[in-house]
Amino acid sequence: MTQNNHTIKTLIFDLGGVLIDWNPEYVYLKEFRGNREKMNWFLNEVCAWEWNMNQDAGYPLAQATEERIALFPEFESLIRMYYGRWEEMLGHAHEDTLQILKSAVDHPNYQVFALTNWSGETFPVARKKFPWLQWFEGILVSGDEGIRKPHPEIYDLVLSRFSINPSEALFIDDSQSNIEGSEQCGIKGIHFRNAEQLQNDLITLGVSL
Repeated sequence: MTQNNHTIKTLIFDLGGVLIDWNPEYVYLKEFRGNREKMNWFLNEVCAWEWNMNQDAGYPLAQATEERIALFPEFESLIRMYYGRWEEMLGHAHEDTLQILKSAVDHPNYQVFALTNWSGETFPVARKKFPWLQWFEGILVSGDEGIRKPHPEIYDLVLSRFSINPSEALFIDDSQSNIEGSEQCGIKGIHFRNAEQLQNDLITLGVSL
């Protein structure tokens, strides 16, 4: 978190990890019969986080799946589950953070946007499940743009698309590297850990909700 003397007029929220719970464990822990060690190996080595992040940058899900199966043919059925049962990995909304978002949306002094690393193919599922996503004045989805956080181009894009002054904006994300990316583009940030910490940091930065 950084401070400066500019008045904050725009709040930009990350979604996954801040407002929405998403976890492949909801599918795979059952498939591995509760064996967390085997599940973690699969999610670290086969359907790894870095592989999923590539789809967040716009890589086609079907192509990514087939390429992974070619590398690990013995895990074909489990690999197909990753996107075939993706909706089951989409958990609940974080209600405590959602209350902060609602206060910001209702406040006349703030514009509120979202910037998320998310596949453009799966994001419509989230829109359907969480009607409150309509509260945002705009949402920039990495998979629709072919670029993801923390690359500087995506921060520049959200600023230009929604006519945001970076010196008056605040970005909230649960990834420290994503916060560092935003700050390199002139957008001060809060590294989200929990709703109470977020509320306190907002107060410190002069955001009154």
